[in-house]
Amino acid sequence: MPIDRTGQAEAFDAIGDRYDEAFPHKEGQVSAGDWLIETLPPGSRVLDLGCGTGVPTARQLTDAGFDVVGVDLSGGMVDLARQYVPAATFHQLDLADLRPGGPRDLGRFDAVAAFFSLLMLPRAEIPLAVRTIHQVLVPGGLFVLSMVEADVDDFEIPFLGNTIRVSGYLREDLRKVIEDGGFEVVRESSYTFAPAVADVPPEEQVFLCCRRSD
Repeated sequence: MPIDRTGQAEAFDAIGDRYDEAFPHKEGQVSAGDWLIETLPPGSRVLDLGCGTGVPTARQLTDAGFDVVGVDLSGGMVDLARQYVPAATFHQLDLADLRPGGPRDLGRFDAVAAFFSLLMLPRAEIPLAVRTIHQVLVPGGLFVLSMVEADVDDFEIPFLGNTIRVSGYLREDLRKVIEDGGFEVVRESSYTFAPAVADVPPEEQVFLCCRRSD
């Protein structure tokens, strides 16, 4: 499958710290992180996919004593994450790099967090991305994710003065993609979120807490 990430990393390189300024309230993300902390044994190894600046998730999980590895396509975001969360390890990589047989093997993880990272992929890639996450997890491993509820595929939107392409699903369709990828959805929540900037519209954010089921 051809992969087109044209402009995606560059947009987030340009956005930098403004991302956290535009999205200061991340209650759903922190709550899903709390679920990992409550459910996993101490010292668990966690992969933060699309880690951004490392705030809040990588910091929250390292503060809880977990061994955190963060991955992001944006080199600028990875540089910030290394500054903000020095206790974690960060790599500039594409999720596709972690596929079985791909160029990078980061080992196996007790949990994976993917907050607003799968929505950066076209829909055609998302089921394979979910299977990749399944493969990097130990049996029974945990998976937390968030998406914006929207029926769009690789759709261009203005975002903090840049243009990015995003995909989304209606809620039941998202659950089916995740369950078909080998996960049981343990908990679901949603939040209506209004970013702190004018050019990003309010959105319905869906959070799923899942367990690898096979």
